[in-house]
Amino acid sequence: VVQGWVNGHCFNIEGEGYSSEGRFLDQFGAIYDPSRDDSLSLLMHGAALCSDAYLEGSGQDSGISTLRMIGDPTEGALVVAAAKAGFDQKVLTKQYPREMEIPFDSARKRMLTIHDMGYDMPGIQNGSKKIAFVKGAPDVLLKYCDRISNGTQETVLTQQLRDQVIDANQNMARQALRVIGVAYRPLDSLPSQEDLESTEEGLIFLGMLGMIDPARPEVKPAVDIAHGAGLKSVMVTGDYPDTAAAIAREIGLLSPGGRVVTGAELDTMSDEDLVEIVEDVDAFARVSPQHKVMIVEAFKSRGHVVAMTGDGVNDAPALKRANIGVAMGISGTDVTKETADMVLTDDNFASIVSAIEEGRVIYSNIRKFVYYLISCNIGEILVIFLAMLLGMPIPLTPIQLLWLNLVTDGAPALALGLEKGDPDIMSHPPRPPKEPVINRNMQMGILVQAIVMTAAVLLAFLYGLNRFPGNLVAAQTVAFVTLVVSELLRAFTARSEYYSMFKIGFFSNRWMLWAVVSSLLLLLAVIYVPFLQSFFGTVSLGLRDWLVMLPLMVMASIAAETTKSIQRRKLIQQSLAVGD
Repeated sequence: VVQGWVNGHCFNIEGEGYSSEGRFLDQFGAIYDPSRDDSLSLLMHGAALCSDAYLEGSGQDSGISTLRMIGDPTEGALVVAAAKAGFDQKVLTKQYPREMEIPFDSARKRMLTIHDMGYDMPGIQNGSKKIAFVKGAPDVLLKYCDRISNGTQETVLTQQLRDQVIDANQNMARQALRVIGVAYRPLDSLPSQEDLESTEEGLIFLGMLGMIDPARPEVKPAVDIAHGAGLKSVMVTGDYPDTAAAIAREIGLLSPGGRVVTGAELDTMSDEDLVEIVEDVDAFARVSPQHKVMIVEAFKSRGHVVAMTGDGVNDAPALKRANIGVAMGISGTDVTKETADMVLTDDNFASIVSAIEEGRVIYSNIRKFVYYLISCNIGEILVIFLAMLLGMPIPLTPIQLLWLNLVTDGAPALALGLEKGDPDIMSHPPRPPKEPVINRNMQMGILVQAIVMTAAVLLAFLYGLNRFPGNLVAAQTVAFVTLVVSELLRAFTARSEYYSMFKIGFFSNRWMLWAVVSSLLLLLAVIYVPFLQSFFGTVSLGLRDWLVMLPLMVMASIAAETTKSIQRRKLIQQSLAVGD
């Protein structure tokens, strides 16, 4: 809590975190003693008593006792503010034990507790035996108040005074503060359970406390990254519109022309109306649980894949309806965690963006794996098929093909699954949800790769037939070596669908280096180790043969790099279109 309003005056509170150290300052910056103001003291009593959160010691930090909050952070902030004013919640709870309550509810937007008045309380002069405190949204509390505390007196809550409270509330909300109001009512006796809710009528308004829930430093960069990736981030909050707009603007969420829509406006809209405007909304404020379900359905109706976050029991329906329900691991309830598809252990929005980036990397690596294997295997099939169609001898023996698939295709393909991803992977537009893994771009690439690789191997085979007349084993060795090295070089080009292998670097994936080098060594062993030659049907090749084969070996890689260059230009144009 950093600011408050009571008895027509504003005050500020210093301090950080859950430390009870912090001064009260009046609106002119002078130190202010809360104990000398009965209304402020009573406000702090109500804030501490009408809360379920509590503080407990967590050890020593640089010689200073540190505290940690157990419970809702909003209530924890109220308890800390009371402690700064000199009112320990544990002491107050013993002096004024809670006897009845109506817990906070997102629909009611308020909480009621009734306490025994075993001790005198500041500002209470009528000798009442019980006291009811109600805390909640100031605009909601005002509906149940007919008086307002004015020091040691109570004043009729005229329209002028109501407007004064509303103005102070809006002023704090515009500063991105979450505002909680507190009211009370002295009671002569404990009401029955049936009459408990009627206790909230005829309340006396005490004041307001404005707390800041600042966005974490990593949120704004995460929002920017998500925007660059073509993702739309939307704030859904129970705070006031001014508070939501201020925070959304601070973290770069509220775009020029973007709208902030309230729950009251949603109540007047049909589902069709919401679907029509939802694309232009950057923040929803003062919403209820049913509104969250409406918002999810509206975005899904526009074809979006929706991830919804939540922590309370009432968030469960919206998480269930979303494509991906995300529960808060720290503040989330068990019901929310069980309903959600994913649980954030740190309750951090930036973790969601990181998860999206990691998901894109994994999906990209799956595509590279599939792209590489299918293009190579189709090339192998075409080599055999075309050779038979043209009446040529078979260029590769069954054992060579088996060795090729087990060793040469296997290790490099697995290494592709360990790629770190393209450096601009979060600048690509989202892929259409119904797009297959083997999309049109990959189909074209596979076709080009297979044709070029087939042509290179058949040319090498023809060279071998002419170079070694009557020696089919030697010609098959030339074709075999050309195909193996072509696929190993092709593995380097498959490390990115859009970037050149020179751009991403040869040494950025050491597993690929190990895979290619080990496969090359195995290839040389098959060719030059005598007892393996007879088993694999190979012969030793000379330097002249390698020099002739070298241009044929790099043909597939050159074709791959050319294809990537063309596809990258298209991707840049698509990204620019998304940015516009």
